Amino acid sequence: MLAIAAVLGTVALGLVACGGSESGGGDAEGGSKTFAFVTNGKYAFWELAEPGVVKAGRDLGVEVLFRMPENTMSGQKQTLEDLLNRDVDGIAVSVLHPENQNPLLNRIADRVPLVTHDSDAPNSKRSCFVGVDNYEAGRLVGELALETLPEGGKLALFIGNLSQDNARLRRQGFLDVVLGRAEPTPLDRVDPTGAALEGTLADGRTFAVVGTYTDDGDTLKAKANCEDALNRYPDLVGVAGFFQYNPPACLTALRSKGSLGKVAVFGFDENEDTLNAIEAGHCAGTVVQNPYEYGYQSIRILEGLSRGDDSVLPEGGVLRIPARTIRKDDLAGFRAEVAAQRSVLEGR
Repeated sequence: MLAIAAVLGTVALGLVACGGSESGGGDAEGGSKTFAFVTNGKYAFWELAEPGVVKAGRDLGVEVLFRMPENTMSGQKQTLEDLLNRDVDGIAVSVLHPENQNPLLNRIADRVPLVTHDSDAPNSKRSCFVGVDNYEAGRLVGELALETLPEGGKLALFIGNLSQDNARLRRQGFLDVVLGRAEPTPLDRVDPTGAALEGTLADGRTFAVVGTYTDDGDTLKAKANCEDALNRYPDLVGVAGFFQYNPPACLTALRSKGSLGKVAVFGFDENEDTLNAIEAGHCAGTVVQNPYEYGYQSIRILEGLSRGDDSVLPEGGVLRIPARTIRKDDLAGFRAEVAAQRSVLEGR
C-alpha cells in the first residue's frame, strides 16, 4: 500500500453535499479539473475510500467529488447523469449491474475518462478497473473456512446480490475452495443458488453449501436470512458473509439464537462489529480490501488520462489492490493502519 504522507500546502475543502462531499487541492477559479468517485450505495465500507479520494485531490491539485448514491441502479444512474451535466473531467464508479448499465457507461466513456473500481464492467468502454481480484478474495474466505473447520460440514452464504461482478466472483472463489475443485470455475459461469452444493476434499472432508441468501443491501433482511438458515439447518457449522454488513448481520442472528461461538463466522471487509467479533473469538477472521487505495488510485489514473497520459494505465487494464486475511493477531496493526487513513479527513 502507498504510505500515507503528511499533507502539504494549503487545501481548499468544504461544502458537504447530500450523499457525498466536495474537496479540492487546487484553485477552481484557476481552471482546476474535477474528478468524481461514485460508490455502489451508502455503505460504511466506503468511509475509507473518501480519505483516499481526498488525499489524491490534494496531491494532484485537483477538485474531487465523493458521491454515495442509493444502492439502486436508478439512484446510481441519476448520480452519474448529474455528474455528466456538471461537466466533470473524469468518473470512477463501482458498477451495480454491468450488463444493464453498459450503455450508460459507454456514453460516459465517450465523453470523459471512465474507471471502474470495486465492481467491474469488463465489457464496457471503461479505461481500467481498480480493485482486488474478487475471485481470489473469495478463495481466501474459503481457505479461512478450511483452516477453521477440521471436520467439514454444512455452510450457508450471505451476500447482497449476485448481479454485481464482485459478488459473483467472491462467491465462486469460495465455492471452488470448499468444494475441493481441482480447477477454478470459468469466470463466466456461476454455480446455481437454488440447490445444495457438495464436494469432498483430498483429505476426505466433505462440505455442503446449503444455500446462498441475497438481501439487496437490506441489513434487516440480511439478519432474517441468517435466522432462516439457522432454523432450516440446525446442524450448520459455518456462515460466510461477503458484503461488509453481512458478517455483523450473521453475528446478530447467531446471538439471538444462542449460537454465537457455536457456528463459525467468516467475514469480508472491515466492519467494526466484525473486528470486535474476531477479537472476542466469535469470528474466525475477515478478508479485507483496501478502499482507501481504490479512492486514491482511481483519481490518480483519471487525472493522468485527462492529460492524455496513457502511461498511468495498468497493464491489461486492471490495477490489482491485494486482498488479505485479518485474524486476531493482525487486529492491532490493521486498526492502526485504518486510523492513519481516516486521519486524512481531520480538520476538514
